[in-house]
Order: sequence, then C-alpha cells, then structure tokens
Amino acid sequence: MIRSTSKYPNKQKNYFAKGFLVFTGILFIFSFLQLDFTMDKLINGFERGGFMLSRMFPPVITDLNALLGAAIESIQVAVVGTLLGVIFSLILSVFAAKNTSPHIILSYLVKGFAGFVRAIPALIWAIMFIVAVGLGPSAGIMALAINSIGMLVKVYAESIEEMDKGVIEALRATGASPFQVVMQGILPAVMSIFISWSVFRLDINIRYAAILGVVGAGGIGAELSRYTRASNFDQALGVTIIIFLMVIAVEKITVYIKEQLDLPTTALVADDE
Repeated sequence: MIRSTSKYPNKQKNYFAKGFLVFTGILFIFSFLQLDFTMDKLINGFERGGFMLSRMFPPVITDLNALLGAAIESIQVAVVGTLLGVIFSLILSVFAAKNTSPHIILSYLVKGFAGFVRAIPALIWAIMFIVAVGLGPSAGIMALAINSIGMLVKVYAESIEEMDKGVIEALRATGASPFQVVMQGILPAVMSIFISWSVFRLDINIRYAAILGVVGAGGIGAELSRYTRASNFDQALGVTIIIFLMVIAVEKITVYIKEQLDLPTTALVADDE
C-alpha cells in the first residue's frame, strides 16, 4: 500500500522560520542603529566596569548591625507580603476555579485580574505604592502582596480545578454550604500543594524584598542604593555579600521546611517577574 504524504506543511514551516529569522535580523539592526549603541560606548562601558571592579575589592562592611537590621527588615517585608498574598489568594482562588466559582464569568474575571497584576513586575508595583503611601517598608509589603496574588491565584485555582470532583459533589449532595465545601472538601485535598506554592512564593519574595529597597521600599536594598550612589563600591560589595548570604540561608530553610512537611515539588511558573 502506497502512502502519500504532503510536504506543504513542512515547506510552510520552513518559510515561516526563514521569515522569522529575517524579521529578527532586520529588527536587531534597526534597534541597534536607532538606540545609538556603538562600539565606543561598549568599550567605554567595559573600562568603567573595570574601574568599578577595581574599587570593589576588598569588600568593606562598615556597620554590620545596621546592615543586619536592614536584612531582617527585608525578610519581614517578604514574610508579611507573602502572608497577605496567601490569604487573599485563598479567597480569590475559590472564585477563580471553574468547579467552585458561582459563575463562569466570575471565574474569568478573577483570572483576568490575577493575570493583570501578575504581568506587572513587583518593582513597578513598589514605585506606585511609594507614590500612594510614601517611602518605607509599607510600600514593599503592598507590592509583594499584590504581586503574590497574581501568581498564587493562578496556581491555587489550577490545583482546585484538578482535584477529584467527586469530593465536591458529595459534599454538595449532603446539603453542605459553600463555606463547608471549601473548609471540609477543598482545603484538606489541596492543602499540601497550597503550602508548597506558598513556601515557593516566599522564596521568591525574599529576593524581591532585597531589591525593592533600591526604589525606596525599605530593607537592605536601600543600603545598597545609598552606597552605590556615593560610589562606595567596596561597601556596596559588602552589602551584596550580605544579601547573597541572606537569600541562601532562606533558601536552605525553605528546602528544609518542604522536606520536613513532605511537600510536593512545585514547577516554575511564568511570573513575568
């Protein structure tokens, strides 16, 4: 039996790939020229970078107590922001999941809201909240909370949608109220997944909290910004080392928590952050 295969789809894919490469090349050249990115600027950048590196070593830590206090403040901002995000996400995810939302339109609206806040980086949220509430950790907390909601609502809702429908239907058949369905059916079934995602989000927020201070949202990032603006690059490197140790320590703690609670492994989410 002779089987005939059409080569047109493959040709169309090849044409599309070639066209995409040509378009990318043209866009690269156009952007390169329009942005006035020249080799002289690139060489000057390397020279300035070398000068900055020469002034970074050895690293200097002038006020360890102040830096440790700022690092603790960053951790506090991350913890509070994460917990607020978790609380609101738990509520919103029930309305976002198709199998628990009162109406499909409400599900799409909540998911659309989560997608919107997830698309805006935490740094942008911090700048907006600084305008609203002023400089300090409050802006950082609010920025991390709203950014966490964007991610957690998505993964929480997906977890609810993937759970066994029989559990929800059985509770509804007994006359359970929506609140009872959530507390007795949904949360016990997906609690370990929720905790795992929440710990993962805390790990992300620790990193964010260290950077938000650069724009005035409190924490150790403010110290890094202060030393950098003053061209004290050796002290800036000292702050960077403390940030590195802080992030590594928190990461080890979160891994330990997951191992002790035997939590499922979470996959990376496109947080657009």
